[in-house]
Amino acid sequence: MKTPTDFAYAVTRYLSQYLPGTVGLSANSIRSYRDTFTLLLKYCAAMERLLPEQLTLAKLDKPLIEAFLAWLETTRHCSVSTRNQRLAALHAFFKYLQMEHPQALCQYQHILAIPMKKARKRSIQYLTLEAMKTLLEMPDQATPSGRRDGVLLSLLYDSGARVQEVADLKIADVRLQTPVTVKLTGKGNKTRIVPLMAPMARLLEHYIKEHDLHAPRCHEYPVFPNREGQHLTRSGIAFILKKYCAEAQTRFPEYGFEPISPHVIRHSKAMHLLQSGVNLIYIRDLLGHVNIQTTEIYAKADSNMKRMALEKATGNVVSEDLPEWQQNADLLAWLQQLGK
Repeated sequence: MKTPTDFAYAVTRYLSQYLPGTVGLSANSIRSYRDTFTLLLKYCAAMERLLPEQLTLAKLDKPLIEAFLAWLETTRHCSVSTRNQRLAALHAFFKYLQMEHPQALCQYQHILAIPMKKARKRSIQYLTLEAMKTLLEMPDQATPSGRRDGVLLSLLYDSGARVQEVADLKIADVRLQTPVTVKLTGKGNKTRIVPLMAPMARLLEHYIKEHDLHAPRCHEYPVFPNREGQHLTRSGIAFILKKYCAEAQTRFPEYGFEPISPHVIRHSKAMHLLQSGVNLIYIRDLLGHVNIQTTEIYAKADSNMKRMALEKATGNVVSEDLPEWQQNADLLAWLQQLGK
């Protein structure tokens, strides 16, 4: 029987003890770190001919990590932001190793010096209010799965939740008494109470009644289960959304539906609130942002609101009464008249 390598020991301790016990990360955050190491092991096996049981800390040098990051972009076609996310996870791991294995401090600091790659900032993608209404009408309300999907997509929009927050919902997180609210657990295990609009409240109430989930024994049941009765995953919710986007595109091509991620639903909610005149502070609290600067990206993205704000602030300063161009007029005289 082979003895586990120092890398295996370090990763196991890091994921199972340090991150949950010392740092206090949530299970979802730890899964993100786990995925980075899974990809690193796949790269080493495929490209470096290093099987997991052969990989040691000494072999994890700067050239190998840089090659891994390049592989993510070129072979797996990951975006720059995803590449940077994986690098951030590795940076955190090697900062941890500096304390556990100070004899290799120089090797680890070379890896910590690998910079993040500048990513091109993309404009926020969101649906118009009409397009969102159309999308929410796509699920077939005559079938149980269609009713579930309708409530799921409606809750994603009405609450402005992250997809993982909705995927993790338990029956105990839903309060049906007035005021109807839902408790969302976001990044860093931070919870927030989000009020729901009356139509969404009625949808949820009918959904819970239909599935007989009022009993106390159901409090820990997932609100949106899969066929096995477990919580839907993020990829499962993304698949559901993709299906209805394709259907909406076929039936209503004038809206220009594109394949979108569940996060676009969250962006759409924020943009619609902003366009309705809701204060950024309230939008920040609804979305669970730590800083108002994060929420300000929506104000920067809405060019129509910028135009209206400018018009309100300055009024009609530029006159529309310009002298008409006459084809045979003297050009110099016309130009002089224009400046008056």
